[in-house]
Amino acid sequence: MQGSSYKIRKGFLIPMGITVALGVVLLLIGVGIQMPSGRLYLLAAFMVPALLIFIESSRRRVHLYADHILMERTLGKKQISFNELTSVDTVRVRKRVFISLTTADSFMIISNSYDHFDELVRQLISLVPQTILSDEARQLAADPPRKCSDIFSAWLAVAVLLLVIAAQLQSAL
Repeated sequence: MQGSSYKIRKGFLIPMGITVALGVVLLLIGVGIQMPSGRLYLLAAFMVPALLIFIESSRRRVHLYADHILMERTLGKKQISFNELTSVDTVRVRKRVFISLTTADSFMIISNSYDHFDELVRQLISLVPQTILSDEARQLAADPPRKCSDIFSAWLAVAVLLLVIAAQLQSAL
């Protein structure tokens, strides 16, 4: 049974991976220059969520098949059969979009963080029962948004960490 697979955009994953790596470098520099432990704990507290977001994002996949959708996540898989769906709806907040797939006892949410999101939406809309589609979902298929704010934020984190590392190295010399 062949299906289409979608994963989180590399445009987001690459700067997130660099952010995690730079955070580790900054922690090592901090230990090396004997930075106060409070600052090290604060940096570690920042790095844990960044690492978790990177791991979760890099492992997340959506697979569309003729009769069901399968979402792979770090903590497991979730599958919904299209004939069990009771509604397909969307929520749009500026350029951020979420597709909600609902059954009698479960749900799945897909964001527009996925690569080829426009293709994913159009394929999904063509596979689910048309009677359960909201008007917003149909409109989304016709004109999916192009989102880049999360990519900008990830690259901004890289730039900030580079500046902090440069300042730490300069003060250590």
